[in-house]
Amino acid sequence: MELFKELFESYGADYETTMSRFAGNEKFYLRVLGMLPNDKSMENLGRTIKNGDMAGAFEAAHTLKGVAGNLGLTPLFEAVCAIVEPLRKKTARDDYMQLYRVIQGEYERAGAFLESLKDV
Repeated sequence: MELFKELFESYGADYETTMSRFAGNEKFYLRVLGMLPNDKSMENLGRTIKNGDMAGAFEAAHTLKGVAGNLGLTPLFEAVCAIVEPLRKKTARDDYMQLYRVIQGEYERAGAFLESLKDV
């Protein structure tokens, strides 16, 4: 449990708050976190931004924001928040792809976090 908590906090997440959502059950948390790679929101976000589909991009980003928030993936959550509001407001911007790349990096970090927890 202690190593799990250390890995969690070194990733940049709030262990106590997140684990309270999972009734303190680390195995259950790990099982749910393990579903992240199967979620299509990240893929959909990239595709919709490339295609200029801002409504679709908002939907994908908003879903990813909820997933990241519920899983306590704070760095990913914060990266997604930077794109959700401009998309919600339909703000014309030239940097959506750059914001997506930041999200991609945090998504990869979340994947590495998942892998590190599997070893505990």
